[in-house]
Amino acid sequence: VPGYSPSFKKPPAMLRLKRKRLRSSESAASAPPSCGAATPRAPSAPARRNPFSSLENAPRAAGNPKLRERARLPPPLAGESPSAVPFWQLLEPVCEDKPIPRPESSDRTDDLALTNDLHLPVAVPEVPSSPKHEFPADWSIKTRLLFMSSQPFTWTEHLKAQEEAQGFAQHCRATETNLPQSIQEPKLSTELRCAFQQSLVYWLHPSLPWLQMFPRIGADRKIIGKASPWSQDEALQQVLMSEWSVSFTSLYNLLRAKLCPYFYVCTYQFTVLFRAAGLAGSDVITAVISPTTRGLREAMRSEGIEFSLPLVEESRTRKQKSSEVNLETEADNSLEVSKSTEDTEEPSPSDDDDDDEASFSWLEEMGVQDKVKKPDALSIKLHKERHEVHVDHKPESLALVKGTNTFTLLNFLINCKSLVAVAGPQAGLPPTLLSPVAFRGGTMHTLKARSINAKARVHLAYKDISSLEIVGPVMPHALHSLTMLLKSAQRGAFSAVLYTHEPTAVFNTNLDNASPALNKESIHKDLPACGLHPKTLNQLSQCPTLGKHSIRFLEMKDYAYTWKS
Repeated sequence: VPGYSPSFKKPPAMLRLKRKRLRSSESAASAPPSCGAATPRAPSAPARRNPFSSLENAPRAAGNPKLRERARLPPPLAGESPSAVPFWQLLEPVCEDKPIPRPESSDRTDDLALTNDLHLPVAVPEVPSSPKHEFPADWSIKTRLLFMSSQPFTWTEHLKAQEEAQGFAQHCRATETNLPQSIQEPKLSTELRCAFQQSLVYWLHPSLPWLQMFPRIGADRKIIGKASPWSQDEALQQVLMSEWSVSFTSLYNLLRAKLCPYFYVCTYQFTVLFRAAGLAGSDVITAVISPTTRGLREAMRSEGIEFSLPLVEESRTRKQKSSEVNLETEADNSLEVSKSTEDTEEPSPSDDDDDDEASFSWLEEMGVQDKVKKPDALSIKLHKERHEVHVDHKPESLALVKGTNTFTLLNFLINCKSLVAVAGPQAGLPPTLLSPVAFRGGTMHTLKARSINAKARVHLAYKDISSLEIVGPVMPHALHSLTMLLKSAQRGAFSAVLYTHEPTAVFNTNLDNASPALNKESIHKDLPACGLHPKTLNQLSQCPTLGKHSIRFLEMKDYAYTWKS
């Protein structure tokens, strides 16, 4: 066949061939038809579709020069329909004359994911908060942050060796950095770049470079297939757990001495957040566990650990108040009738026991008590605790431990057999410890940051936008530190999309009613030595206000925050 080559062509050759065909078809379409030329096919006749192509593949546009020319046009203006633009056109390089490097498959996937993110958060949230100079503390762990601004993020790129070393030194020495409200040339500000490196540092144990140590809940797919020599070696497991116990105890001692503000214990089933006295509106050390199960709670009770279920108690109180309101409205203005009705609706525990014993007396009266199988004590107990069992594995199962009971919880977790998986990809792997400060056995890590210049859709038009992506376990102090830097570098105008590790969103529950910080001055006296910036420490000291939710969208305009949870 003329013009047919049986050899396979490489991608560059195919691209050159497509461009050559495109130029020839354009020239043929623009040339006037000759008198003796055959009559072209009517435009109404549909082109034959390739059965092996997808619905949105190029052959549909390839048959029509107008459609092909439209695909090469720049993004639509305000009057055009945005749905006609493919989503990959949202990322356009700023410098058109620069050659585009050939990306790897993982980078291509990240770029496409970033493309989808760039045009989503530009829209204003439906129910934003009122503008304030500070956003509430978010105690959840973020897995990814995406900042966007009209000002470039070039100041975050290519840190010098001296700037990187200075950032590490500032972190280890807990150096406080105070920046002006606005920086005219962020890329030339060494102080800003060092502070950026300082805000990316966190500490982790155990550190296994070939394994992703966070998140641990639902991480089997990412860990499976990786080398785990400890899974079948009990001696190695004991060594790992011994080192982990030393690190865990070191963190708790730092917390009790107010040299560590908080830390996380991430297991394959639940997460524990330890907070120092004075944080989150509490005057004692607190530990919150989520999610929990009845088995875990029973084991904690058997070890003498006193704890409460704040969300379960809150729901119970709310139902009680609503029932009291209904009783008052339905009563016939008689206090005695209302009181008796409330007593019958809420019997005491002793009345419940009497009812349980009397509930089977009618079997004896009928003489069939030996023929009917009565439920055992365990079934009766489960029936009484059905409301508590119903919240297992849910955010409502959040357990709160306070004061000296946190030390008992420490010993319980160290000796708990179910803390480590016995089967599966995470078998024998100790829980992950995350901390904002150094501790014994901890390894210094940094969050991954990269900046991208792209075009994002705002309403029906496109505008140049710069983005900064932060990936890793972003703890509350890191989120606040980064926003303080962006406030100065981006001149008080940026927005952010926050991706939350969902099991930790419930840590924003307000526990102020349990142990309010009455004397805040004496409690906060030693907290400045914990290594956090004073403004960050002040934010984390406030009572949580987000409830079971976390901040999903954060925006700053004219140095004022709005957010959506």
